[in-house]
Amino acid sequence: MRPTLALALTAAAACTPKPADPPTPWAPGTVYPTERQPNARGYLDRRGLIHAHSHYSHDACDGQPRDDAGVYDEPCLDDFRDGLCKSQHDFVFLTDHRDSFDEAEFPDVLLYRPAKGDALITHDGNPTANRLSCPSQTEKPIILAGNETNMMPVGLERHADGRGSTYGDESDAGIAKIHAAGGLAIVAHTENWSADQLSSIGFDGFEMYNLHANSLKNLAIAADWAFKADAQMFDGLPDPNLFLIGFNLEDPRYLDTWGATLAKGVKRVTTMGTDCHRNTLPQKAQDGERIDSYRRMMTMFSNHLLVKPNPDGSIDDRALKDALANGRLYGSFDFMGYPVGFDFTSSDGAEMGGDSSTGSTLTATMPSIQRLDPNAEAPTLTLHLLRATPTGWEQVATTSEKTLSHTATTPGAYRVEVRIVPKHLKGPVGKNQTLTRAERPWVYSNPIYVR
Repeated sequence: MRPTLALALTAAAACTPKPADPPTPWAPGTVYPTERQPNARGYLDRRGLIHAHSHYSHDACDGQPRDDAGVYDEPCLDDFRDGLCKSQHDFVFLTDHRDSFDEAEFPDVLLYRPAKGDALITHDGNPTANRLSCPSQTEKPIILAGNETNMMPVGLERHADGRGSTYGDESDAGIAKIHAAGGLAIVAHTENWSADQLSSIGFDGFEMYNLHANSLKNLAIAADWAFKADAQMFDGLPDPNLFLIGFNLEDPRYLDTWGATLAKGVKRVTTMGTDCHRNTLPQKAQDGERIDSYRRMMTMFSNHLLVKPNPDGSIDDRALKDALANGRLYGSFDFMGYPVGFDFTSSDGAEMGGDSSTGSTLTATMPSIQRLDPNAEAPTLTLHLLRATPTGWEQVATTSEKTLSHTATTPGAYRVEVRIVPKHLKGPVGKNQTLTRAERPWVYSNPIYVR
């Protein structure tokens, strides 16, 4: 009986599922995919980039995206692809500059490489987006074409009529041609625009943050990091994936103009612009990777779109653009951790970007850091409800509780901001511990419009 019992126990043990390894706690540079399941209202939260440059921009790839013979830099494109895969984003709205973009055709401008396993998305038989193949990942990020000139057409399904002359034309006629080509007219570099311009011209939206502009505002910090990287003076520096930890992330040229524009009664979606080129800081950080690698820049922050999936549960380029056009978007500074659980709605069913009525209750839900290390000190988080004014924003309510609710009796554009004191970064921040005691923005929502 004993051998039989032993064999039975051995067989039972073999059939017993092995306990899963505990999830890896978040640390700077750690990447998680977005949640695959829709929320209670049927929306999928999809994370990605809006404003990124490939080798179809003249100033990408250290200013040499193609050689004298016109051959494009495929290794630089491979770096872009590798960065997008490693960041596990769900989409990227490309915004390449006109000189190369104008003369390239679809599907080339979608960075389509069939030999690597890419798959085109088509509408009416025409290629409109590219599902980029990532090794060992089942979910393929969607790449959409776009352009950056005086404005920033994104999500183009074909070249707009007139190409170059249209891409720089911010008139109603130029914007109409962008719409006819399936795109949205977003403005980059909000610091160059006034609230009067952004409200009177029929743009679909503009940026609430731009890394290029913010880096220039924090140039001394970026230059100091580059100097220390040149000299390999890494002792005591923050983890290089916390490159923005010393930056003042808030720029009145963006935030005040954002509020002043919406206070004029218009609706505009706002986005966070990564503006990655891989052309600025080639110095190697302490992890051996260049400071401005595509991967590093792509993981600093992101745009979250609340996307209505197709009946089969999938999403495509048009589902992404529908979310963008309707303002169902919030941005997050992911270098401090991925936010999970954030939400902002009204009691009469309005989503971000939607219309609500006076007397409705606006409710925001505090996010948490995904897989926060249980041994780390918890960050301090606060929710803030802000209303647009002619000079920027006024605070309406704030809380450190899990939810914030406010009955809106005054019409206006209301947005939510989650602020963070990143005390959980005391280990990876290095010697300058004051960086973990300063409050900074973590999440910016698009507004709900109370009419």
